[in-house]
Parts: sequence; structure tokens; C-alpha cells
Amino acid sequence: MVSYGLSGRVAIITGANNPQGIGATTAFAFAREGAKVVLAYKKVPRQFDENKTDKNGADRYYKANAGNADVVERKLKEMNADYIVLESDISNGDDVKEIYSTVMKQYGRVDILVNNAASGDMDGIDTIEKITQNVIDDTFAVNVRGSILMIREFVKNRGKYGRVINISTDASQIFAGQITYGASKATLEALTRSIALEVGKYGITVNCVAPGPTQTGWIDDDLEKTVVPLIPMGELIKPEDIAETILFLASEQAKMLTGQVIKVSGGHAL
Repeated sequence: MVSYGLSGRVAIITGANNPQGIGATTAFAFAREGAKVVLAYKKVPRQFDENKTDKNGADRYYKANAGNADVVERKLKEMNADYIVLESDISNGDDVKEIYSTVMKQYGRVDILVNNAASGDMDGIDTIEKITQNVIDDTFAVNVRGSILMIREFVKNRGKYGRVINISTDASQIFAGQITYGASKATLEALTRSIALEVGKYGITVNCVAPGPTQTGWIDDDLEKTVVPLIPMGELIKPEDIAETILFLASEQAKMLTGQVIKVSGGHAL
């Protein structure tokens, strides 16, 4: 197994209340490596059918994202991890400052930021003919403004070690049917490159991971049958595949890797 040298490092991970999600899986991976993990999440209430949450699909996904981080926290306890869980809204500047204030009081520093939290339309209206102002505003508030605010405070509280990893999507440049979501992620990729140039002088790297179709509890059997043929590697991406890439980007080995967008997509959307 690769040694990432992350023991004792302090990592903030946003969007981490879905036990099957990229954020939670990344938190488990960092904890496994001996890092201290800070989970920030916001409940996203949506209607779901409890009777359908026993299998992958929209109902399971909506339930996970509407809930708190109890399941995630329970697993971290089982791992004897050193962690903090914060319910917070990263699109709000005061909340972001409070996240960092709590981390600095508890750990005295922050080494790694994983901008995983994301917002997007789930009702099929993110098209040019149906889009609403609220969807535009809500999507960009989290995916762009929230990520910028989190990075700004990270830079303000920087120490001798700095790694920022943003989470995009492999289809960001061309995402018909989810135009606002895709555009917000393309913006995040542009920010990754620009901010990398600005903060390189501090020894901070800024990179972006762009996942392909990943099983976070959302993809049901029917959708999987439609999506998998579009993935050259022939299977859905697992959250663990994303987490392992994030670990590498957060490691000392990746100290000269910055401003990059890395697709972890099995060849999808190249």
C-alpha cells in the first residue's frame, strides 16, 4: 500500500453527510492514513420514499443528503479517528469563517482542503428552456462562491503545508441537460488554474478531480445499464477511486503537481 505521509495532517472535507458519497469516503481514507478530519455538511431536504431507500436510486440518495452525518461519524469512531463534524453552509461567508475558527481552535492549523460540497437541480429543469433564476443562483452559490470562500480562508490560515483539491465533474465542459451545474464546475476548473498561479508562492498546490459516473447511491440499476456502456473501462467509478486520487494530490509526493484537472472517469467524457 502507498504511504501518503498524511499522518497528523488536518484535512477539511465539505459535503460529507452521505455515507456512500465521495466526501464521506474521502474522510474515511484520510482517517485510515492517520489524518485529522473535519467534515462540513449541509442538510438538503428533498422528498423521498422510505420504502425505496434499501437500494440505490434517487430515494436513497435524497435520504442520505437530507440527513445528518451520524452514520459517517459512527464509522469514524469505529476507526478511532480524530475528527470534527460541523453542520454549516459554505455559501455563507460567516459560516465559512466559523469553520476555520473551530478548526484552528481544535488543531491549530489546517493542511488540506477538499471542496466536495455541491448543489444542482434534481428536477430536470437545468436546461436552457426551463432554467430558473433560483437554480442558477443556488448552484453557483455553493459550487463557485462556497468553494472560493473556503479557499480564501484556507490561504488566510495557511501554514507550512497546503493542498487544495476541488471536485468537478468529467462532463463540465459539455453538459447538456445540466447546463448550470456543468458551467459551475467548469468555472471551478478555471478557478483551480488561476488560484494555483496565485498561491504557488506560498507552497500551496491547487488541483481538481473530475469524477465520471460514480456510484454514490444515486445510480439505480436501469441508469447503470444506460451509463456503463459509455465508460470505456466498463464499470461505474467507485467513491474509493476518487478518494485515492485525492490522497495522492494531498500527499508530499504531489508537491510539484498544481493547476491540474484530473479526470477519474474510466475514460468517460474524455
